[in-house]
Amino acid sequence: MPKKSTPGARPFRRKSRRSKTPQASEHHRPANPKLVLFNKPYGVLTQFSGDADDATLKPYIPFNDVYPAGRLDKDSEGLLLLTNDGSLQHKISHPKHKLPKTYWVQVEGIPSDEALQQLADGVELNDGMTLPADVIRMDEPDNLWPRNPPIRERKSVPDQWLCLTIREGRNRQVRRMTAAIGHPTLRLIRAAIGPWRLAGLQPGQWREVPPVW
Repeated sequence: MPKKSTPGARPFRRKSRRSKTPQASEHHRPANPKLVLFNKPYGVLTQFSGDADDATLKPYIPFNDVYPAGRLDKDSEGLLLLTNDGSLQHKISHPKHKLPKTYWVQVEGIPSDEALQQLADGVELNDGMTLPADVIRMDEPDNLWPRNPPIRERKSVPDQWLCLTIREGRNRQVRRMTAAIGHPTLRLIRAAIGPWRLAGLQPGQWREVPPVW
């Protein structure tokens, strides 16, 4: 995991807002369950087919029996999970399970402690308040690959990397959250979903892991 910019710093965290999690419904599992971790490059859709000029998963994933467990926007990068196990897919992607998702977020400007506390407590979006989140300032991730195309930069405006963990998956949620506190997202990389992490995968690389839940 990346180094924090302030030794001993603790993440901004809402102390309490608990809700009951419903029991997962039962699903039949395949005889040969697969779970694939993939580092989705920028500009690639999280689907296997598309229009003629679309970049899709097909050139990267050699299996024809797996499908994405959740989504990752075309202009975002990082961890995508694919599986042929409907039960596991449900546990990973369904909002009721509140599986934590951790993002490395490069934002424009330097957020204040008050702005980070807003993210931690929840911010008001056009579709309602977000759930509490964990957020901390961080250095640029180690061994970070260059993005193609590069991000839009303004020499007169500094930027800051954040490590942000959320437990819901609204459309373009992280980007809308940072915009709501006045710090637009410049680059967004998903680093972890629950116990699964990028852990050295480069863009376009994948690895298969035991589908243990």
